Amino acid sequence: MTPALHFAPELLLKAQGRGTGLKAAIFDVDGVLTDGRLFVGEDGEAFKAFHVLDGQGLKLLAQGGITPVILTGRDSPAVRRRVDDLGIAHALFGVQDKLPAATKLLQALGIHWADVAVMGDDWPDLPLFQRAAFACAPPNAHAELRAAAHHVTAARGGEGAARECCDLLLMASGRYAALLQGHLTTLDSH
Repeated sequence: MTPALHFAPELLLKAQGRGTGLKAAIFDVDGVLTDGRLFVGEDGEAFKAFHVLDGQGLKLLAQGGITPVILTGRDSPAVRRRVDDLGIAHALFGVQDKLPAATKLLQALGIHWADVAVMGDDWPDLPLFQRAAFACAPPNAHAELRAAAHHVTAARGGEGAARECCDLLLMASGRYAALLQGHLTTLDSH
């Protein structure tokens, strides 16, 4: 099966990173994996809505050899549950100053900023955008993030934006077609 998805060649080149290929992709949660709305009851945050396309994209990213990382300024049982359900091994919750936390995690993984993509939607993500090889934002991100991004997705945060970013990164790495083909034959090995 020939992939139906296409991205501009210059975008694919940029999404390959500056080093030896992207090794990790950092994703914010609120406004990226969710639509950014917070539902707060008198007992605190009640729930969040996540899109299944985004979850599948994060799983595919890992299968394609790009480590997904969750880095969020908030901490909630809903986010922890979603991260656990997706089997994401690297997640940092309740991080207000994201740059030192991300840098420390990347150092522990032996990954340089030249081999990292970032997807965020608001000012706390800007320092990561400035250092990463590739930066992506949903269209509902703050104007400064959209301006700093290498790519603004067609899908909004919480509505498949992260999946679009994952697909782009996998296509740029040359792994998208093989993953697609693998899903046509069997899912047992995944």
